[in-house]
Amino acid sequence: MYSVQVRSHMMIAHSLRGEVFGPAQRTHGATYIVDVEFRRADLDRDGIVLDIGRATDAVNDVLRGLSFRNLDDEPAFAGRNTTTEFLAHVVHERIAAAIRRGELGSTAQSIESMRVTLHESHVASASYDAPL
Repeated sequence: MYSVQVRSHMMIAHSLRGEVFGPAQRTHGATYIVDVEFRRADLDRDGIVLDIGRATDAVNDVLRGLSFRNLDDEPAFAGRNTTTEFLAHVVHERIAAAIRRGELGSTAQSIESMRVTLHESHVASASYDAPL
C-alpha cells in the first residue's frame, strides 16, 4: 500500500459535557496539528498517490470551516461532544466528500483509505481511519 500524508493545523474553542472531562467542561481553546494520510494499492500513471498540492488545499479548506470558531455554537454539532476523536471523524468525512466531488483530481478517486490524526499535544493524539 502506498501512502501520502499532508499536515496542517486548526484552532478551535469548545467545551465538553460530562464529569469525565474535568476542567475541560469549561470553554477552552485547542490547537490541533492535523495529519491526513491517503492510501492506495497502486500508483497512478504519473507515479503518485495523488497530487499533494490539491490534497493540501482540500485539507486546508476543510479545516478553514472549523478553525477560529467556538464549536459549541455550530448547529452541525448541537448535542455532541466535540472530542478529538469526534473531530477526526468529521474531518475524515469532509475530505472524503471532497474526493467524491472530484476536488482532489480524478486520480484521487482511486484512494482506498484515509487516516485523519489530530494531535492535541506532543503526547496525545486521536485518529479516525476508514476505507473510502
